[in-house]
Order: sequence, then C-alpha cells, then structure tokens
Amino acid sequence: MTTGNTYFHYDVVIVGAGISGLGAAVQVLRHGIDNFVVLEKADAVAGTWRDNTYPGCACDVPSALYSYSFAPNREWSRLFAGQAEIRRYIEEVAETNGVLPHIRFGTEMQRARWDEQAHRWILETSTGVVTAGFIVAAAGPWNEPLVPDIPGLDTFPGEVFHSSRWNHRYDLTGKRVAVVGTGASAVQFVPEIQPDVAELHLYQRTAQWVLPKPDYPLRRLERAVLHRVPWAHEALRRSEYAIMETLGLGFRKPAFMKVLQQVGRAWLRLQVPDRRLRDILTPTYILGCKRLLFSNTYYRSLTRSNVEVHPAAVASVRGNVVTGADGVEREVDAIVFGTGFHILDMPIAERIFDAQGRSLGEHWNGSPQAYLGTAVAGFPNAFVLLGPSLGTGHTSAFTILEAQLGYVMQALARARQQGWTRMEPLRAVQDSFNERVQEALGGTVYNSGGCRSYFFDVNGRNSFNWPWSTDRMLRELSSFEETAFDVSQLPPTRV
Repeated sequence: MTTGNTYFHYDVVIVGAGISGLGAAVQVLRHGIDNFVVLEKADAVAGTWRDNTYPGCACDVPSALYSYSFAPNREWSRLFAGQAEIRRYIEEVAETNGVLPHIRFGTEMQRARWDEQAHRWILETSTGVVTAGFIVAAAGPWNEPLVPDIPGLDTFPGEVFHSSRWNHRYDLTGKRVAVVGTGASAVQFVPEIQPDVAELHLYQRTAQWVLPKPDYPLRRLERAVLHRVPWAHEALRRSEYAIMETLGLGFRKPAFMKVLQQVGRAWLRLQVPDRRLRDILTPTYILGCKRLLFSNTYYRSLTRSNVEVHPAAVASVRGNVVTGADGVEREVDAIVFGTGFHILDMPIAERIFDAQGRSLGEHWNGSPQAYLGTAVAGFPNAFVLLGPSLGTGHTSAFTILEAQLGYVMQALARARQQGWTRMEPLRAVQDSFNERVQEALGGTVYNSGGCRSYFFDVNGRNSFNWPWSTDRMLRELSSFEETAFDVSQLPPTRV
C-alpha cells in the first residue's frame, strides 16, 4: 500500500470485509466510486461467519431474510441456514459483484485520524499508511470475543478457548468440559458436544428463555419452486418479514410477550421432566428482555446423565478445579466460553480519532451514540454500520445494514454533487435523536423486562436497541437531510 515515501489516497476506505463491509463495497461500486479499498485483517471475507465455526453454528433468523436484497439466495438448504452455507453465500456475493480486487487482505486498520486542514482521514495500517475522503467502519459488534476476567484462569493447565475461536484440533471426546455462558452460541454448541464428552458442567449466571426453532431441511420440490418460480422467493421473504414484525410488536408491548412466554414455559416443561432442573432453567424476567434464543435440542441435552447445570457464574479457577459463585468445585479438562462479544465497547472505537486526538471511545465514554446509528458528531466524513441504537430482537441484520447503506450512498452522492469535502452531523441533532430513542425505550421489554442484558452499556444506558418498528427505521434512513449536517468545502489551494 506504500512505496518509499508515497501513499495511496482513496475516496472511500471501508474497514472490514464481513457482511457490512462487503455490502458497502458493492454499493460504493454500483454508485460509480471505484477508487476505494476494503481493509480486512484476516485472509478471507465473511467476518463473523468466517470466524464462528463451532459445532452447530447456524443463523437464528429465517434464511430467506438473511441475504442482501440485491443478491437474493434461492438455494438455501434449510429454513434456518448453517454457518458453512452462509459463509459460502457471502463469498459468492464478493466474487460475483466484483469487489474482491478492492480488498486488501492481511491489512489491519491500527489508527485513523481526521486531518481538519486537508479534510481527509489518515489511516495507519499494518501494511502502510493510506488517506481517505470518507471512512466506513464495518467491523461490526460481533467481532471481538468477550472472555470474563476470572481469577486463576491463566493457571489452568487444560485447554481454554472461546466459541468464536473454536479449537478443532482439540478433541473433546471423553473430556470433562466446563461451558461458561448460556447465550446464543452455547445454546447451539452444547447439544452438539454433549454426547461426546465425559462430563459437561454448564455455568449459568442467568437462565435464558429458549423457544422451539421452526427449522427443517427444505424438500427438493420446495427448493425447485423457490429457484424457478420468480415470485416464490419474494413471497417467502415478505411472509417471514411479516411474521417477524408481528413478533416485534411484543418487544414494544411487554404484555404481549408475557403471553408468548407461555410457549417458552410449555416448551421447557415438555423437554425437561425434572422439576428441580426446570426451576433452575426458568427465567425470572419477561421474554425478550434478553436476546431471543431458539433450539429444538438444548433443553433436552441438559437432562442427560453426563450434564450438570450450575446456576452460578464461575468465581475462580485453581489448577484444573473450577469453583462456582455458589462454592461448588468441579475438576475439568477444558473450559469453553460462550460469553459473547464486545458489543458496546467495540475495540475499533479506540482506533478512530478526531482532529484533536480524542478517540471515538473517549467521545462515547462508555455510551455509544450516533445520529440514526450511522454518523457521529465530532467525526466528519465517517459512517458506522450496524451502529448504536439500531439493534432489534427480531430484524435481520441485512435489513438494518441495507437501510444504512442507502443513507450513506445518498450522503456520498450529495457530497460529490455539491463539492462538499467535509460533512458532520450536528451535535444538537444527534442529541435530539438519542433523547427520543431513550425516551421510547423506557416502555419496551428491553428496558422494563426485569433483566440486565448486553443491550446496556457500562453506564447503565441501553445503547443497543431501536425502540420502534423496522418500517420506521427504514423510513428514517430513507432520505438524507442536509440540514442535519454541518457541511463545507475545502478552500482552493493558492498557487
């Protein structure tokens, strides 16, 4: 990327080649911008679907909704696709849309700083320095694994890994395994490893609602119809969207979730006959307060004779002994973390700096904020994909992403038309938007459901969720409003 003292300048630099970065790359190219680059620290595309290869890894959004609208996939083999199939789809999108030549693999963005005098971004990467008119942060919130700081963990003599960094070289067969965490990943991999291990000790800090997953392999006739009948796939997408949006009403109306919660209770009762274990697995908060989980095998796997559910967090590790917060000790050979990711404390926020040298993380001070979850006051010519206050409990990430990309493309097009070299959301506009979000969140199940989830940041503020319908999100991101931004043009250089 550099030769001697020279460096490359790009109109747009995209950070990350997961679904967000690739979607941005395709749209940038389609809008006539070919002087751009995608910086990807790994050696392949697909982001979280490249990294997460744990047993049973699959999507919990219906497959028909889990694809770009400009590249609908009519070849899914299941109603809910698995990791390998999703990764292949993402790779095909990158190949068929001409973005691979624009990706710089093995290149990590280490630091980006806004140059106010030149109206540009200066990016230091692992392979050199580049500059850009605009940057698009597409690293995503499911990028950096979160491993709790457990006293004595560094002394554990056995195998330790996070679900998103699964060690396939280590054979769990016949081993005593501690699984820490009961989130979406654990719900998927626990039933897969349970039949093979000698003992499985599941450490559950908080019980989770787990609903039955309406998943099945699509029959040959169904796949043929989706592939050959032009309107069939779109009809399936629309019907699944409508179902998910109906479910979304429950997040805004907790009373509805209390009704749906009875499905969760019935499912637990059907899968777990033992009353004591059922009591341990029964949440005390309203369904939807934490991320919805789906599985047809998780509860049943916990009833097996080689499984012990510990209703406590891990307090410490001493040698090969794991001690729970309840004081119970168990000897294990391996520890697997299913503890999620740095969702609201994204590491990339510590790598992006304003003109004064303050990082995005310092600006946020623990509580991420952006205008429409996409642009941040104090950081001109920068956009964040799948940013704060856009998460929902029911919407496909592709829907959110494409709404944002439509907005970003409008902003870039307007800047090119008007000759703007600098655009930044007004602080007052950003503050007003976030005040409305916080006020609306008060009545949602996210905030009033009686739990503490990763939706809340270190300051106790819900910086993750969108409190309204997906349709409203699409409307608000559908048009770029110049009045919400401070825009300017770099004065011509005097000769």
